[in-house]
Amino acid sequence: MRQDEIWDADTAGRYDTPGTGMFAPEILGPTVDRLAALAGDGRALEFAIGTGRVAVPLSGRGVPVTGIELSGPMIDRLRAKADEATIPVVVGDMATAVAPGAYALVYLVYNTISNLLTQAEQVACFRNAARHLLPGGRFVIELWVPELRKLPPGQQATVWQVEPGYIGLDTYDTLRQHVVSHHFRFDEGRQARLTRSPHRYVWPAELDLMAELAGFELESRHADWAGAEFTADSRSHVSVYRIPPDR
Repeated sequence: MRQDEIWDADTAGRYDTPGTGMFAPEILGPTVDRLAALAGDGRALEFAIGTGRVAVPLSGRGVPVTGIELSGPMIDRLRAKADEATIPVVVGDMATAVAPGAYALVYLVYNTISNLLTQAEQVACFRNAARHLLPGGRFVIELWVPELRKLPPGQQATVWQVEPGYIGLDTYDTLRQHVVSHHFRFDEGRQARLTRSPHRYVWPAELDLMAELAGFELESRHADWAGAEFTADSRSHVSVYRIPPDR
């Protein structure tokens, strides 16, 4: 599955859920608050800006936001909310595409670095972030923690969410650090709709090494955007990396 096949018009349409899901105020509010504080008076660049879930409210807070995005349908959804003058977007891959100017903050949310399916591409993403940052600038990544502790010997799948009309499960290839997320959506009928997306999972320690290779230092790591403590039981993390001011 190529990324441009996964992030098509259908996916872009289902991704936008104003007021609910990842767009719920209790999720989006702390995200925007933290990013606005980290950007300060500077400019922000969002890798994989998507439909503007985070960029639009962050821009509304007075932070100048530019985006990089591979999916044309995602950009089309964004353009229904903000024009090019308000939120410029460079079409391309977040590991290689270059946006004009220099930034105080680059951010990559909602597990999106795992869409890059090789370690080399993920390292290139860090280096691309460093390329765009001013001295002292920060790169923020939101990423899930692989749930391999749930895998008993011989089992390759974990169920990570069950709710009315939806089941989400992941199948793991532990040799290649690959996981495929399977999303089953159904009603009271006999048929279910399945969508899938491939990812490369990354442990926090591996992520820190990627950051070091790109010239970053780990500044902080929390379990969520509100600043909860990151522990061995945390299912995700928000990690803030910084380019040394004297680089």
